[in-house]
Amino acid sequence: MSVLRFENVSKQYPGGHRALVDVSFEVAEGEMLFVTGHSGAGKSTLLKLIHLAERPTSGAVLFGERNLQRVRGRQVPLHRREVGVVFQDHRLLTDRTVGENVALPLILRGTPRAEIGKRVRSVLERMGLGHREKALPTQLSAGEQQRVGIARAIVAEPRLLVADEPTGNLDPTLSAEIMALFASLPERGTSVLVVSHDLPLLKRMRKRVLVLDHGRLVDDISPQDLAE
Repeated sequence: MSVLRFENVSKQYPGGHRALVDVSFEVAEGEMLFVTGHSGAGKSTLLKLIHLAERPTSGAVLFGERNLQRVRGRQVPLHRREVGVVFQDHRLLTDRTVGENVALPLILRGTPRAEIGKRVRSVLERMGLGHREKALPTQLSAGEQQRVGIARAIVAEPRLLVADEPTGNLDPTLSAEIMALFASLPERGTSVLVVSHDLPLLKRMRKRVLVLDHGRLVDDISPQDLAE
């Protein structure tokens, strides 16, 4: 069964710019894959459609069997609880501690307080940030802030994690560690879709790669083909 399916999806912005043109693909339950392409190829628009920050001009985006075009009003935040998002710019609340930032998705779900504390500490330890729980985001390095953003995205164990250039501010060693963490998430029930320009990383990970070019899906490369 697929967790996400794009069926002939196009997105045209006012002024005529076509960000996506007739894009179709699906993501299986428990799959990790990458999306790549030049700047302006449509990668960020694709993520926005998944997270309901944008709506398609035509075609359908299905999450499970739910057509996201029909998800409106109060249903939007409910959908977003099932999709963890790692943004390029972290989007941390600067007046809240690291622990409070990571706890937010669990608070929104109504998770019991004792369980929240346990899960926040666990995910921060996995990120190597256990000692930073009480710090404010402004006291962290860019790499540490990125890891807090990732911790917040995965703490509630969403059905799908989407990440926009998640290793952009990380050194190669930390990038490898974060990717290993992402690769472990499907075993825990979370499918993973990562946008990345890092071609050596894509080859190293040996996962399926979707290639966008001027809004069109021009290639869907299997792990076997990457290994050649």
